[in-house]
Amino acid sequence: MPVLRETNLPVGQLRRGKVRDVYDLGDYLLLVATDRISAFDVILPTSIPDKGRILTLMSRFWFDFFSQDVDHHLVSSYASTVSWMFPELREHESDLVGRVMLAKKYEVIPVECIVRGYITGSGWRSYKERGEVSGVKLPPGLRESERLSEPIFTPTTKAKEGHDEEIDFREVERLIGADLANRIRDLSLKLYSKAHDYALSRGIIIADTKFEFGVDERGEVYLVDEVLTPDSSRFWYLDDYEVGRPQKSFDKQFVRDYLNSLDWDKTPPGPELPEEVVKATRDRYIEIYERLTGESFPYT
Repeated sequence: MPVLRETNLPVGQLRRGKVRDVYDLGDYLLLVATDRISAFDVILPTSIPDKGRILTLMSRFWFDFFSQDVDHHLVSSYASTVSWMFPELREHESDLVGRVMLAKKYEVIPVECIVRGYITGSGWRSYKERGEVSGVKLPPGLRESERLSEPIFTPTTKAKEGHDEEIDFREVERLIGADLANRIRDLSLKLYSKAHDYALSRGIIIADTKFEFGVDERGEVYLVDEVLTPDSSRFWYLDDYEVGRPQKSFDKQFVRDYLNSLDWDKTPPGPELPEEVVKATRDRYIEIYERLTGESFPYT
């Protein structure tokens, strides 16, 4: 099955992220979601077919879903529109179908806005060690995967390279000012709660997720980057949910679990993924897309 590992388009200035190739087009950014996959901050040598298309379609769905709650950066996710606006891309249009987001450029707020509704992952490890997550004190006696009485905002730094670092809310206020810090915290909690309630109606638990925001010259806040994808969120089956243990998930945890079974020190280069792990990962990404959107994946 063909994959798109990277692009080299004849427009703008290219910056490669872990998954996206980003082209600076002046007032716009062109984001192309490739099939690269990373784990433990290492880009793996194996790609997941159609992964970039799934991430793009899911983000488009959520941008529409939140349209009454927050403005966003997406202008178009149609390759035909992009190639019409930028004729030099017409010969590359087939590579861009389903993968591209043309977005307005805003100043990105240097904070990863993580919201947790359940105690799991790194939050669970932090809770066991210190009884809190990112400075948010939690009640004693919580069990792994337990739902919190209310979602919590647990921000991290937005590192250009390496690991994001856990910070508390006072540090967010120091970085960007109290007013903007409160706005993005409240907005993150609002969006998570709305998405969580919707997902439950589709048989899915959103355990946690990450939002990113940008601001324009007037200080207005916009939702940017990707939204509620398997790369940025933890999705669980509602009908299999059980407190006190790890949950089966639709996200990258499946890949992480495989990598944790290897004798690998989590530094580059990463190991190749076997075919069965690639197929199972792709199947999980497609299933969560179809469950949450109610639409069939159009590129199978």
